[in-house]
Amino acid sequence: MLSEGELKDLTNGQSLYRVLQPWWDVLCHYLSIMMLTMATLGCTLQVTLRRFICVACQMTSDGICENAYNSKQTSTTFNSSIPKFYIPPSPPGFFRLDLQQYSFIDAVCYEHQLHWFAKFFPYVVMLQTMVLVIISNFWFKYPSTSARLMHFVSILHKCCDSPWTTRALSETVVEQGGGAQPSASIIEPVEKVSTTSEDRKPIGMEPISVLDKKEGEQAKAIFEKVKKLKVHVEDTDIIYHLYMKQIVLKMVVLAVWLVYIPRAASYFTFDVDCTVDLRAVVPYHMFRCVHSLATIFWLLSLVYTMLIILYSLACFYSFWWMIRNSLRHYSFDLVREESIYSDIPDVKNDFAFILHLLDQYNPLFSKRFSVFLSEVSEKKLRQLNLNNLWALEKLHQKVVRNTKDQLELHLMLLSGIPDAVFELHDLEVLKLQLIPEARFPKKLTQLTYLTELWLDHTTATVDPMALSFLSQNLKILKLKFTEVQKAPTWIFNLWNLAELYLYGNLFSEENSAFVNSLPKLKNLKVLFLKCSVSMMPKVIAGSLTSLQTLIVDNEGTQLSALQSFKTMQNLTCLKLIHCDLQRIPSSIFSLTNLQEIDMEGNDLKTIEEVLSFQHLPRLFTLKMKHNSITYIPVHIGVLESLEQLHLSHNHVKTIPFQLFLCTRLYYLDLSHNSLTVIPHGIQDLKRLQYLNISNNNVSQLTNLSLLDLRGNQLESLPTELEDCLCLRPGGLLVEEGLFNSLPPSIKEGFQRPEKEHSLKASESDVVVNANCNLVICNTGHGDSGLTYSV
Repeated sequence: MLSEGELKDLTNGQSLYRVLQPWWDVLCHYLSIMMLTMATLGCTLQVTLRRFICVACQMTSDGICENAYNSKQTSTTFNSSIPKFYIPPSPPGFFRLDLQQYSFIDAVCYEHQLHWFAKFFPYVVMLQTMVLVIISNFWFKYPSTSARLMHFVSILHKCCDSPWTTRALSETVVEQGGGAQPSASIIEPVEKVSTTSEDRKPIGMEPISVLDKKEGEQAKAIFEKVKKLKVHVEDTDIIYHLYMKQIVLKMVVLAVWLVYIPRAASYFTFDVDCTVDLRAVVPYHMFRCVHSLATIFWLLSLVYTMLIILYSLACFYSFWWMIRNSLRHYSFDLVREESIYSDIPDVKNDFAFILHLLDQYNPLFSKRFSVFLSEVSEKKLRQLNLNNLWALEKLHQKVVRNTKDQLELHLMLLSGIPDAVFELHDLEVLKLQLIPEARFPKKLTQLTYLTELWLDHTTATVDPMALSFLSQNLKILKLKFTEVQKAPTWIFNLWNLAELYLYGNLFSEENSAFVNSLPKLKNLKVLFLKCSVSMMPKVIAGSLTSLQTLIVDNEGTQLSALQSFKTMQNLTCLKLIHCDLQRIPSSIFSLTNLQEIDMEGNDLKTIEEVLSFQHLPRLFTLKMKHNSITYIPVHIGVLESLEQLHLSHNHVKTIPFQLFLCTRLYYLDLSHNSLTVIPHGIQDLKRLQYLNISNNNVSQLTNLSLLDLRGNQLESLPTELEDCLCLRPGGLLVEEGLFNSLPPSIKEGFQRPEKEHSLKASESDVVVNANCNLVICNTGHGDSGLTYSV
């Protein structure tokens, strides 16, 4: 017999997994209960009633057992009319058997003469029923399957209880019906998975719910659990095979029982003749016995056989269902047709088999579960949670003014773009960084001042109306991607785009479609490329005829095939940075409109090619920083239009006097070189405003005693003036406010004389203190705009 705890566990298990039991399993479950009831009834009768009653008899010549106490009586067949404890009267000369002797005879005859099936029929029924129950529920207890099934059922309960399920299905009905969205209200979660009338209501009849923050987080957690469950269950088919083996095993067992039980039932006889050798005690050895439960057990066996036949038919149907249907593949075609979630994926293996079983119980549960398989549904939930977290007031706090005095918003590490962003009507610059799924809806058209957009590792989709708006208004676009496939292709529809900045290996051979689409940007003026390519894409030079500024940062990879630059006659600015160039490309000498050349971070050892720059009459700026240049060629003097020269971080040792022929030069940076002397000819650069010779080996003018800095636009003085021992006292002539910018300890060393005006410096003085690395130019001119560097 089962204990109370075992029965409770069995009941709880059936309740937990009932959603995975189709009708045939439910039928078999109830048939098992009926069989257990029959077994319990049989066992009760066998324990409480006297099962066997025997009376002595004598065998006649006809083979008939007659009453031993009255041989003259006609033979009789004992039946149930004999009293339970009836003892016939003993004729004269015969021994009378007492009650204990008859009990002994009953026990001996019951044990030796009665067939085992007639004796143990109730226990056989109970044992066979328990075998069926164990086989039917084995997949619920087997470790490899029970964990998956329990996990699925627990998540299914959460899916059905979540308000997000009701909201998603309600939106489906609203969009299909084309009606207005129902008024928002809070939906109470479903308590349990059931098949009550509440679950049978038409989907979408409930009002669409408004999720609070807690409910949104719970729904988000369910999405993550469903993803993990799908990966865990979909990769095997152990549940399918175990369920099939259970069905086959039950069919084999039932077939054996159906063959044996009808034959064994024939041993249920009411009259049983028994031979017991008790002649040492009594003169009788033949007894006639009555099996009082034979008729009841025979009827029970008949009913039990009928139940076995019903059980077998159910098993046969389940086996036919298993082999007839493709149960290791589940399609959500119907759900996709009836809902707005057309991206619900089909599933396979054990995941598909479980959903097929769920459909046999209630197809509505699969539909509710499918909501959490849809990426569209998940995106809507993330957007809802995002909107709750990023309200308009919080976004206003994130808006700042950048260096260009533009209103700028920088969003990073979000799941999407909050809807409140499109209510910032004065926004001019939008930066999106590390946002996996950004979407620009038609609300983007409200940002009428938006002209600059940054997409840093942000995959963005755009609504057609929003794309039309961006095509007309967006001027600057910056893209940064490490995975080429995620780069948006809709950017080539931005026909009014003026500046495009591309970061990442977007010009690989695998992404040729991206490169070949660049000519669509007819109005592009500035193109910035930071990538690693071995050859300059021909499509840039051949098709982007409107391009005026080209910046290529090749990240140290050698760049070749630069002859195509000859066709880019509209270029005014060319920057080839970190391209591992050893010489200045000759193809740029024909670009007569060039105003700026920047070749920073290459491997240039000489710039003798500057002689050819005389064909570039508009060349104003030349930048050759971070190279290996050892000298400045004397041909530098032919660049009469040169205004800025950047040669820092090289190996220049001397400055040729021909440099001073570039009389329009106002910016000269020679820092981080190997200079030892500053020629006096530098005073010929009358327009020079910025001179940087810091971090060199200049060693002159160490005995500087007078320094007049009056009339310059200096904001502060270097603290290194403390090391100029010959400059004090009274040798530093500056304005009072500039002098007070020095620390008190340094200021005390420069005691200013009462008659400061008696000390004067020449208006053309150029004074350099090597210890202080301070450079002063045209110290007597108040409008010189002097800049110094330490």
